[in-house]
Amino acid sequence: MHQQPLDRSRSEELIERFFKLAENQTTVRRELLGGLTTFMTMAYIIVVNPQILAQAGMPADGVLFATCISSAAASLVMGLYANYPIALAPGMSLNAYFTYSVCLGMHIPWQTALGVVFFSGVLFILLTITRVREQIVNGIPDCLKHSTAAGIGMFIAFVGMRGAKLVVANPATFVGIGNLSDPEVQAACLGLVLTLVLMVRKVNGAILLGILGTTLYGIFRGMAHWPVSLVAMPHPSSTLLQLDLRGAAHLGLLEITFAFLFVDLFDNVGTLVGVCEQAGFVKDGKIPGVGRALLADAVGTVFGSLTGTSTVTSYIESAAGVAVGARTGMSNVIVAALFLAAVFFSPVVAVIPAFSTAPVLILVGAQMTQSIAKVKWEEYTDAFPAFVTMVATPLTFSIATGLSLGLISFTVVKVAAGKFREVSLLLWILTVLFILRYIYLAAA
Repeated sequence: MHQQPLDRSRSEELIERFFKLAENQTTVRRELLGGLTTFMTMAYIIVVNPQILAQAGMPADGVLFATCISSAAASLVMGLYANYPIALAPGMSLNAYFTYSVCLGMHIPWQTALGVVFFSGVLFILLTITRVREQIVNGIPDCLKHSTAAGIGMFIAFVGMRGAKLVVANPATFVGIGNLSDPEVQAACLGLVLTLVLMVRKVNGAILLGILGTTLYGIFRGMAHWPVSLVAMPHPSSTLLQLDLRGAAHLGLLEITFAFLFVDLFDNVGTLVGVCEQAGFVKDGKIPGVGRALLADAVGTVFGSLTGTSTVTSYIESAAGVAVGARTGMSNVIVAALFLAAVFFSPVVAVIPAFSTAPVLILVGAQMTQSIAKVKWEEYTDAFPAFVTMVATPLTFSIATGLSLGLISFTVVKVAAGKFREVSLLLWILTVLFILRYIYLAAA
């Protein structure tokens, strides 16, 4: 009769001990809420990734399966092995590069391109095992760690504004304000106000309630629709293990392999630094156990290529889960479970419109910019590189570019000021590599 409460107590104790909830000042409820929030802000990838990769000739139904399975597997490894609340999924910039540059631009079959992604993932694993990636993460100066978090905040806020259609392309001024008479823009604005009010009133689950409330409003106004069906069976065979490793091993494709490697490396490093900074994980300028987190990303890329999708990477939308209290890998277990469920319930996930999640990205982005206050603005050799990183990230629409330009400017300014000792050997190497990369790209 008393066995059930006892079992529950034991299970809670096991969860607490495994994920170190008390040590990380969190609870099961916060982790559940954080996982659900993170998933809802990144669930768009389930629909968008198949749409993009289908243009490369890949079967959309197979890509949908690969997207869900690889996201679940990588997020689970991150949660159980690294104990970090950072979810993973196929990267948006990398799937576009895969489709438009590699497959359509260079006329490389998608099977061969998947092989290239596989090899870049293997290189990732080697760089992680040899602790090269860990040294890069921990070797980033504190001023750039703080500004990377702020830059990512501005970046995802801009993504949110674009998703809400509050900011649109303008041929005269590059960007401009959207059409405020557009019902979707109005819905996004309503969602922004609703979520903001809930957050300042400190309502539990404010972000999640904001997403649900805005979605229901969209359905009521006819801008979103209830799913036609609840269940859709997956079709994995069309992309599963279809990669062409022999074709990808051609020396002529080595450049593409390193392109995938470079972009994912510094996108991932920037995301890890930014989200860990927001969550308060950075101790004495270093991220504890970062090697495990980096390995989860590398394994995710290899697994994703085997199932049939482009490079898997850490998602900046994880910041939304951190914002509502997620601090451990338990939230990632929730994300993984939801991605697995999405394999069968993709029509339900597809209901969530962009204007419902856009307000969340804007508000979370605003929260992330607070880390810029930690930069020593009175020390110009710290302030200028921090400024470059923070501004370049949203303006170039690339975390990797923002971080690389910040590192170059850090080295240049410190050397100009005669502070050679503050530039480590690793920073010298990275600076030279970045400069050569930009010269090469300019020449190309």
